[in-house]
Amino acid sequence: MTVRLSTTRIDQLIAEDVPYIDLTCVALGIGDEPGRMEFFTREACVVAGAEVAAAMARELGLAVAALVPAGSRAQAGDVLLAVEGPASGLHQLWKVALNTLDHLSAVATKTRAMVDAAHAANPQCEVLTTRKSLPGAKDLLTEAVMAGGAFPHRLGLSETVLVFDRHLEFLGGLDAFVEQLPAIRRRCVEKRLFVEAGADEARVLARAGVDGLQLDKIPAAELAPLVAELRAIDPRLVLVATGGINPGNAAEYAATGVDGLATTAPFSAAPLDMSARMARLG
Repeated sequence: MTVRLSTTRIDQLIAEDVPYIDLTCVALGIGDEPGRMEFFTREACVVAGAEVAAAMARELGLAVAALVPAGSRAQAGDVLLAVEGPASGLHQLWKVALNTLDHLSAVATKTRAMVDAAHAANPQCEVLTTRKSLPGAKDLLTEAVMAGGAFPHRLGLSETVLVFDRHLEFLGGLDAFVEQLPAIRRRCVEKRLFVEAGADEARVLARAGVDGLQLDKIPAAELAPLVAELRAIDPRLVLVATGGINPGNAAEYAATGVDGLATTAPFSAAPLDMSARMARLG
């Protein structure tokens, strides 16, 4: 796994589906029967979550027989993960692992489509996923987008200095911010200072000496000349486009010359068509 998941976290994922016992296996008396389970995809995808599912399997006392690494491309019919062990463990793993695989692989697949589109238009432009993800699932979604070739834009408020107009409201507006910029920079001397802005504000901020600009909801046709103008003001500026960027327009935005595309689009990927089959061994 790219993202570190503790044993406690793995246990939490399992416990959500198996809080106490698998009552069906207990009632049928089949828990100790040996078997094998294979998780496979019915459609082409970029794989994510197999390592997470494998960690669950091991926690349930199962042996991992086969695993397709995160970031790999799989075709319809491919087995992504195979595990062996007692029927009790197989059934406890079944749904939680399948749900992890089909959701995370969907996010990775959508992410890869955006990354490929952006890089085809501008190899220097990266896809960056925002913190606008489902609470409680940030670690899993981060694993998925990185498997798809993107990078987390901002994992939380403690990570980067990113000023929004909501902050400026309390500071007294853009002019007050520019006036106080030297003092603000001293308080975050080890951090780069970014500001989200529209076109007019971006010009002011570029001259003021911020480190980067998040250019929000500017149409691609208008963004390209703005990027050239901002780079003429300050060639060192890091420029990130954001607002409504998706697989359909990622190439167009990347071609404007920005350094990155901040997006929430991968998080809305619909689960892929995957399934699991079991067989008794011996």
